[in-house]
Amino acid sequence: MTARLPAFAADIAATLAERGAPLVEVPVLQPANPFLDMAGEDLRRRIFLTESETGEALCLRPEFTIPVCRDHIAAQAGTPRRYGYLGEVFRQRRDGASEFFQAGVEDLGETDMAAADARSVADAQALLARVLPSTALSITLGDQALFEAVLAALGLPRGWRMRLARAFGSHAMLEAALADLANPPRNAALPQPVAMLALDGDAEALAAHIAEGMERAGLPATAGRAPADIARRLIEKAQLRSVRLSDEAFSALKTFLAIDVPLPDATAALERFAADAGLSLDAALETFAERADAIAGHGLPLETIRYDAAFGRPLDYYTGLVFEIGTATGERPLAGGGRYDRLLTLLGAKAAIPGVGFSVWLDRIEAAQEGK
Repeated sequence: MTARLPAFAADIAATLAERGAPLVEVPVLQPANPFLDMAGEDLRRRIFLTESETGEALCLRPEFTIPVCRDHIAAQAGTPRRYGYLGEVFRQRRDGASEFFQAGVEDLGETDMAAADARSVADAQALLARVLPSTALSITLGDQALFEAVLAALGLPRGWRMRLARAFGSHAMLEAALADLANPPRNAALPQPVAMLALDGDAEALAAHIAEGMERAGLPATAGRAPADIARRLIEKAQLRSVRLSDEAFSALKTFLAIDVPLPDATAALERFAADAGLSLDAALETFAERADAIAGHGLPLETIRYDAAFGRPLDYYTGLVFEIGTATGERPLAGGGRYDRLLTLLGAKAAIPGVGFSVWLDRIEAAQEGK
């Protein structure tokens, strides 16, 4: 059964046009690999896959950010450029239909990132305020880049920083990672030469050792992952298991993740945290403060905006600001978005293109209008 476009969709389209983001069309059928590679585990296991006549993996469009970015690259369009969208997406959901409507904005190439971040939050809030004029809204902000800056300042090795960064946005995954960080699991049994090379971090020697073993076993070089990839993963796992944060550093990380304050108080709270923990976070804090000031400049009701240091969104491509907007009493967000500065390069852009955007769920807006 085809999803029905709600009557207020015209108001959404008008809001996007007024804010300099006219609607664009992207194909419903998309190459699957960009979503499988970049969109996060939560989305990867919910997409609808199919196959072309030539064997290419395809999927029904599960979201708009990646398709809009791919089309921007293919068109070799100039920047800065803003794209609005309104259309169906297809993914399995725990609640609601698997075919539903989303609308939103992708803001590409704006080099004043604080201004672009603030505009994205303001655009999402304005869109929701237009279609839910009598509904109190609340905004939650997080910051992927600031979280990663804290991990780096605490001296965590790359493997741990990557695991925790991937877990940011999933409470269960983050809690599991923190539990392992506090009490690292024991090393799995590995042959002594492999274990020693992995602990030493000697990727070249370990890859050569693995390649020799594959050759002796008669495995072709194309079977499964390459020796260099296997070596890298073994070294990363060895690092994860060999690192244990000091009680002081672990306490600092937990203290950071417990910060949850109104946005006007957030910069001061973060500065106090950095000073108390003895961490140098100057660049990340400067970026955060500039963004907070830019958001305040849009005249949004700041008492409705909170910064939650543990808040993230479960998509792997976010690099900075992340946010969600919901009703003051609702459990499900009505809008969500964030910054994704690496995404376009990963999708094939020849030069780095900064990006930020948001989506709104039209079925959730409709339910909010009906008081459900």
